[in-house]
Amino acid sequence: MTADRPPHIPGNLSAPGLPVPPTLLLPGRRWLLPSAVIAELDPGQSTEGGRPRRTVRDWIVDFGWFLLAVVIGVLAADTLTSDPNIPDGLAVADQWIGALACAAVWLRRRWPLGLALAMIPVGMISNTAGGAGLVALFTLAAHRPFPYVAWVAGSQLALLPAYFWLRPDPDLPYLAAVLVTALLTAAVVGWGMFVRSKRQLMLSLRDRARRAETEAALRAEQAQRLAREAIAREMHDVLAHRLTLLSVHAGALEFRPDAPREEVARAAGVIRESAHEALQDLREIIGVLRAGDADDAGRPQPTLAAVDALVAESREAGMKVVLDLLVVDPAGVPASIGRTAYRIAQEGLTNARKHAPGAEVTVRVSGGFGDGLTVTVRNPAPSGEVPHVPGSGQGLIGLTERAALAGGRLSHGVEGDGGFEVRAWLPWGG
Repeated sequence: MTADRPPHIPGNLSAPGLPVPPTLLLPGRRWLLPSAVIAELDPGQSTEGGRPRRTVRDWIVDFGWFLLAVVIGVLAADTLTSDPNIPDGLAVADQWIGALACAAVWLRRRWPLGLALAMIPVGMISNTAGGAGLVALFTLAAHRPFPYVAWVAGSQLALLPAYFWLRPDPDLPYLAAVLVTALLTAAVVGWGMFVRSKRQLMLSLRDRARRAETEAALRAEQAQRLAREAIAREMHDVLAHRLTLLSVHAGALEFRPDAPREEVARAAGVIRESAHEALQDLREIIGVLRAGDADDAGRPQPTLAAVDALVAESREAGMKVVLDLLVVDPAGVPASIGRTAYRIAQEGLTNARKHAPGAEVTVRVSGGFGDGLTVTVRNPAPSGEVPHVPGSGQGLIGLTERAALAGGRLSHGVEGDGGFEVRAWLPWGG
């Protein structure tokens, strides 16, 4: 027989994958709960033998059940002594067996099924063991699944007619004694199953609360991860353009130290301005981290109307850029869609500057309300060998995700003539 333990509930708190805190209950309240429930809520609280350590409540309940079994046994013994049809030797043996059965009640937590099975033959030969049999049946119903209870209780009910036929009750008719005992057995079984269901409900509610806390923590972790990814994409989209300008002009100064003073001054001015803009963009992203709202922190976010300034800035850096802005009212484009279109154009220019230096880049923005917005950035194949840039492709991955979040789509790839094109469609209006 196995040690007393609460029934297994699907999604147990001790299941792998769920964190179990060291103390789930207040130390001052632990004695109010059964040890079986505490062992399920806090598996570490058990004896060396693996059995739950009894609480103060358990000792009180066990003593109460023992006292009830003794009282019923004493009443039954008094009935035996007053019945002249029962020999004295049989009465003494009955009382000894009943006393041993009452003492066995203390083992009900360790072997509930074994004790209930042992009480079936003992109850057939001993009147004074009736109370211990009821306690064992209640314990079995409270701690074991219904099939075990059904077999044991069914066996006891099936033997009742034979028992009262062999040992008739002196105070009740045969049929009444059978019916009363059967009702008492059913009541004890029902009470035990009710206690078991309450424990299952308590454990299931605790399990549900623990799972809800775990899911909330997972959702919070996922939200943080998504926020970090969004911030990383924004940093790449914002800073890559500025830093590429810095790299281009710093390289020009490095390889042409004999350039005219005016050209050196112009390149230094572009470097200074790009560094200033990069710092401003970095402060803006840090402001987003602190404020939690990109629209309320830092400078106003760029929209489609700022594409002209973006192209002008690239031209000042020495790029050859052709802009076809075929949108009638760029300022009328929704801010979120315009900002996404701006970032796509910005990333396209940055990629062209890194992978096709000196090539002419074409930026085309077309569409209207209801038809959506189409952004195309295309550059021809580079004229010579271009060294590989570490980390290439991350910006395009971020642009694809950004377009998908806006409800649009983005594609990119090498054209037949060796050029590279980035093409995006974003929803606008109906």
